[in-house]
Amino acid sequence: MALTDDITLLSKVPLFEDFNDEMLRLIAFGSERKKVAKNRPLFHEGSSADCAFVVMSGHFKLMQRDRKGKPVQVGEADVGDLLGELAIISSANRKVTAMAEEDSEVMRIHRPMFRRMMEEYPEIAKMFSDRIKRNLAVMLDEITKLSPRFEEPGST
Repeated sequence: MALTDDITLLSKVPLFEDFNDEMLRLIAFGSERKKVAKNRPLFHEGSSADCAFVVMSGHFKLMQRDRKGKPVQVGEADVGDLLGELAIISSANRKVTAMAEEDSEVMRIHRPMFRRMMEEYPEIAKMFSDRIKRNLAVMLDEITKLSPRFEEPGST
């Protein structure tokens, strides 16, 4: 894939949709490509996360262990999806295992490179902060909608 193709794909990733071409070029140029064979993991639940991945081709099944330790599918990732976005700004552990459903390729975005970009372009930190706030607002709204299910009968 050419650099221009990488930039086009990155521009469609929700976290990067407001980035200008120069910012996207820096991400594409500063990242590395990784191939993942069918039925192989990209990363495992609980492992240390020091980067994010953009799915460039292929498809991933996202698995998480249930209370009994059995892997259960909790999601999917397709071309243009970003996996582990918080890992590009802070230390974290992977919440899921990402398993390739077919031969796939990802772009690995390293935390140190992304942090340097935030120093160079402070507006990136603002965009990231705004996205986190929006995600939290959506999550809180969903929790609020579920709260009646957990109320005791007659406790209003």
